[in-house]
Amino acid sequence: MKWDRTTVRTVAIVFVTIIATSFFIKWTFDHDGETITLGGDDTSGQTTGPAASPTVRSGDIDPVSGLPWILEEELAAEGRATLALIDQGGPFPYPGKDGSVFGNLEGLLPDHQRGYYHEYTVVTPGSKDRGARRIIAGSADEFYWTEDHYSSFERISRRDT
Repeated sequence: MKWDRTTVRTVAIVFVTIIATSFFIKWTFDHDGETITLGGDDTSGQTTGPAASPTVRSGDIDPVSGLPWILEEELAAEGRATLALIDQGGPFPYPGKDGSVFGNLEGLLPDHQRGYYHEYTVVTPGSKDRGARRIIAGSADEFYWTEDHYSSFERISRRDT
């Protein structure tokens, strides 16, 4: 089959259009489908960092995750100790498990690509194994608490660290 000049030109235009559209989509949307700006993510009004607004109260609903807040000082002493270990980079009580990727298979945390979340054991006194309590850390320095092995979560409001 011989292509004439018009066919080659049409194929080239279609190819360039597909490539340009792909780049447009890539630069317009992040992996969650939220629009981003050229200057970086617009996070005004969102609480994704290590500390929440000073007006957050335990039980309030986090608008980003849809989960209730729990104040750091309301966590069990072992939970606060785990947060301190996370802040200092360890050492952790279960080195092969603590810091491992949390897959969010239950889908209760905000959707992110694999590798965004990491889990840490919160020691449970009297437990013969790791127990059910965990802290999940997100890559944007947000933290979640579960005391029932991922059946439910609360977003941790960190005090200034």
